[in-house]
Amino acid sequence: MPPLGTVGQARRVFMMQTAAGGVGAFAANLLATEAAYAQMPAAPDAVTAPIRVQNAVRVNVRINGEARALELDSRTVLLDALRERLALTGTKKGCDQGQCGACTVLVDGQRVLSCLTLAATLEGREVTTIEGLAQGGQLHPMQAAFIRHDAFQCGYCTPGQICSAVGMLAEARRGDVSHVSEDVGRPVGRLGDDEIKERMSGNICRCGAYPGIVAAIQEVQGGAPRAQTWSFATETQLAAVRREDGHETV
Repeated sequence: MPPLGTVGQARRVFMMQTAAGGVGAFAANLLATEAAYAQMPAAPDAVTAPIRVQNAVRVNVRINGEARALELDSRTVLLDALRERLALTGTKKGCDQGQCGACTVLVDGQRVLSCLTLAATLEGREVTTIEGLAQGGQLHPMQAAFIRHDAFQCGYCTPGQICSAVGMLAEARRGDVSHVSEDVGRPVGRLGDDEIKERMSGNICRCGAYPGIVAAIQEVQGGAPRAQTWSFATETQLAAVRREDGHETV
């Protein structure tokens, strides 16, 4: 049996070598990630050192009605092109895996997940983001309905929710059925709560503003304002809640 001191020393050496190997692997992965990001071209007006683009492709696409010619790495997704190259930061990066819907935009009127869509596949196509829905100073009806029905709280998922809702109503007008459609042989009519929830299930709101979202979509589809289920507190109500047992509340 080896002496106790030798065993302890060997154990320390083993632990140090294991830790060093783990740190080395982490560092190598980090450097590889940084190298991949470094290949992405900077914005045209950015004051930076020139970066050589690998696997460069030229893409001509219309963004919110404006023709744009982009030279991108062939691996660049639409989400990164919008945010990093065009400064259209309304489209949000949530899970970056196509599961939360925060990055939803419209391509030729159909909703897509921009985090999973290669920009190189959009040659000659029309992309509409949340910034392109409003016309001048006039909000899109879906945007106005979201405000009226308080259909957002933190607002992070809201751009994707609104773009998805616009695309979803277009699908309904085309007659596309959903998993909960009772009769697939009949034209799609007024969407009920279950239909909207199913068709919007790819867009997650972690704040839980779903009732307002459903109401806003139903209002836009129906073309008439719906009764609001909430209202701002009056000054009398605010004054009442500021006092409890004669003491000012925080």
